[in-house]
Amino acid sequence: MHFDPILPAVVGTTFIGLIFALVFRHFKLPLVLAYILTGLIVGPQCLSLINNIDVIETMGSLGVILLLFFIGMEVSPDKLRHSWRISIGSTGLQIVLSLLSMFAIGSLLNWSAERIVLLGFVLSLSSTAVVLKLMQDKNELHSEQGQHVLGILLVQDLAVIPMVIVIGIMDETGVQSNVIAMQVIAGIVVLLLVRWLLNQAYIEFRWLNKLKVNHELQVIGALLCCFGLSLLSGLMHLSTALGAFVGGMLVAKMKDSLWIRTSLEAFHVVFIAIFFMSIGMLLNIHFILQNSGLLTVLLLMVLVGNTLIATVTLRALKVSWAKSVYAAAMLAQVGEFSFILATLGRQSKLISDYGYHMTVAVIALSLFASPFWVALARKILPTNTVPTE
Repeated sequence: MHFDPILPAVVGTTFIGLIFALVFRHFKLPLVLAYILTGLIVGPQCLSLINNIDVIETMGSLGVILLLFFIGMEVSPDKLRHSWRISIGSTGLQIVLSLLSMFAIGSLLNWSAERIVLLGFVLSLSSTAVVLKLMQDKNELHSEQGQHVLGILLVQDLAVIPMVIVIGIMDETGVQSNVIAMQVIAGIVVLLLVRWLLNQAYIEFRWLNKLKVNHELQVIGALLCCFGLSLLSGLMHLSTALGAFVGGMLVAKMKDSLWIRTSLEAFHVVFIAIFFMSIGMLLNIHFILQNSGLLTVLLLMVLVGNTLIATVTLRALKVSWAKSVYAAAMLAQVGEFSFILATLGRQSKLISDYGYHMTVAVIALSLFASPFWVALARKILPTNTVPTE
């Protein structure tokens, strides 16, 4: 009988993931950490149950798409509309202050202007997947801070577009003008669509009622709703996760759309776990141990620096001190889109291979440390300013 060699990897990964999840759940720790640790154990650095990280990263990216799709279905239009000024203003100020911080450091270390801009962009982005998962676990998404954070994360996702363009311009090969034009037009279309959706009471697609008569049709139709709009967004050179979020908002406005959420819930759980496992697999243990001292200093600088920057920007927009600090702690880590910017910087020779590995290590470690950082903020801040479960 044929024995599929992938079965040991699947069974081993599932078993280890379940054990870590049970332990972390017992100690009331976020399951995100269990998934990251599982990825580290089963990856090429330890047990080598899984060596093809590219496949895992691809499956993980599907998890991010599903996460944003579900978040889009949970968005409160009134709250999101109310916080748009804070979302745009805070994100813009964070990018500016991140660039200024990198300029101050880069001037002392004789970095080139291109490297300063690249690392400033990398530092200014937070992790949509990690932050939203943490807020979901604590039922904080619909709180005032949760809506501020959600809006900021969405604007950051849009800000990735001009960042990629700037990195392309700094590259010797430059960037194609038709791609820039498509991204700008697509970005405007997305903003107009979101504005239209926020103003609608509900939308009805009667032809979708034909899918509700059969569970299999429901699952296939739900997958098409999620990944179809994500694909459309990607074809327009925008973030596929952003397209999934808008798709979720569109579904939320539909009458009787609960079957879509129900059909995709299992996929959502599995692929989100795979995404966080892929982060654990990116951790190079040997590189981390060889540079443990420097990485510890850099990690603390990133967490403290990003918290201070986000706190200042939110306070400048009249958010209270306690709520600013808590939201800033949520945004302190470096995001998954920063992996993309770092890779582009490496390809464009803006950073060396050593600088790339150091950047990836800091990003991954900040994602792992984020739940502890947020938990610390919850303990320090007054209980009446922090959302409760």
